[in-house]
Amino acid sequence: MGYEDLYREYEARREKALAMGGKARLDRRRNAGILNARERLDYLLDKGSFLESGLFATSARPGDRDDTPGDGKLCGYGRIGGREAVVIANDFTVKGASSAATNMKKIAQMQRTATERGLPMVFLGESSGARIPDNMGGLGMGNLLANSPTQYRRLRESPWASAVLGMCYGSSTWYTCMSDFAVMRKGAVMAVSSERLVSMAIGEKIDGESLGGWKMHADVTGLIDQFVDTDEEAIDAVKAFLSYMPGHCNEAPPLHPAPKGSDEAVRRIAGLVPESRTKVYDMRKVVQAVADKDSYFELKPRFGRTAVTALSRVGGRSVGFIANNPLFKAGAMDAQACDKIVSFMVLCDSFNIPLVFFVDNPGFVIGIEAEKQRAPGKIINFMNALQLVTVPKLTVMIRKNYGQAYINMGGGKNADDVCAWVSAEVSFMDPAFAVNVVHGREGQRLEVDDPALFKAAYEKIQQENSVWDLAACYAVQQVIKPEETRDWLQRMLQVHERRLTGGIGRHLLSNWPTSY
Repeated sequence: MGYEDLYREYEARREKALAMGGKARLDRRRNAGILNARERLDYLLDKGSFLESGLFATSARPGDRDDTPGDGKLCGYGRIGGREAVVIANDFTVKGASSAATNMKKIAQMQRTATERGLPMVFLGESSGARIPDNMGGLGMGNLLANSPTQYRRLRESPWASAVLGMCYGSSTWYTCMSDFAVMRKGAVMAVSSERLVSMAIGEKIDGESLGGWKMHADVTGLIDQFVDTDEEAIDAVKAFLSYMPGHCNEAPPLHPAPKGSDEAVRRIAGLVPESRTKVYDMRKVVQAVADKDSYFELKPRFGRTAVTALSRVGGRSVGFIANNPLFKAGAMDAQACDKIVSFMVLCDSFNIPLVFFVDNPGFVIGIEAEKQRAPGKIINFMNALQLVTVPKLTVMIRKNYGQAYINMGGGKNADDVCAWVSAEVSFMDPAFAVNVVHGREGQRLEVDDPALFKAAYEKIQQENSVWDLAACYAVQQVIKPEETRDWLQRMLQVHERRLTGGIGRHLLSNWPTSY
């Protein structure tokens, strides 16, 4: 066969591979307003930068080779914002993007390249799980599953991001849960197995939304960091997330110019926080006032709402904000908030992003329900992770700061530098509770039973809680006015820059579970 014939065969095979599951299936997706796998890659990657790996791959089963272009998973390399990345897009038009021998080899190749070469990896998920009959029986299980000893190992050598863009079962779920960032399109479903299989297993009709819809994962499980309406918005979120990240763990995050006007909002920041510590407000507005303009990127906004975790920039530098939010439960941290904060600390420490704590909380949520949710274990996990963090940690005390939460939120020497607003106060517990503990009897509330005693004792304790006592014993290094917060942070980020290591931390949390 001469070159002309070989070229014709090449073009025919290429055309067939690019046609994916065929025109009819692609048209159905287009009519439903859902991007196909190649359209998703086009939207994600810089124009003309995609280099496909395994274009001519097909099913390992001889009878399926003619109708499995790419074997249902598109893989390769491309640039995102000018930086190299590894990408995997599930092609649902080919056997539901189910996992099988050939496409598992493709994913293993991508994972190995990302890990060994320090490239971010992006999963665009939509799959029906393991392919049947390929994975059935001893031969299927022995040959196809777990044939890589590092398939499920994460040491966070480079950032992983996942988008849940349809039905995601099996491997799409696993890789989403292993990722550092996960975004979900509303209407998509992520679960261990499909609603059909679950319904058969339990003998009860289950719908996908209840099993693993966006509200389940945004509100209850915390497995999803953001949720959006369209494929395009999901991919935009992936690109935004990666803009805060270095390409790999051994380089510093990229610098971006601070937009004009970034210093304006902080001038009015005091007006965002009520003087009375019993009045609620939205801490997210405080963080946004301090961060560079339009750089606020919140993770898990509906999970563990008493805490805020957000990537942002200050003076062009990537920063991770951890803040109490008095808008929910007065900012008292519950089990969900602890999990959310630990997950965020692991992310930031693994990729050399400094942490900033904004503190206004009455302590941890207590009670029978809290104990059922393993509050003591969650609190000490939080504390353990905090003390393993090796990136710079800065704490800003805004209002109240009580009990063990004082330590968990970067009090004392659990941060490299601590400042306090003039409005800050610190104590072992809320002054009202303290007065009743010290002066009251069982079942008595001094506010009602002895108002005069309560007022006198309360005023004395309040004086002892002031920021000036903290400053006197050097528990805070600076006391500042609210409008000075952004300047203080910019200067401290410069002071604590890791010059000796090029901005790189020790990554003591790199093997902390991604989902626990």
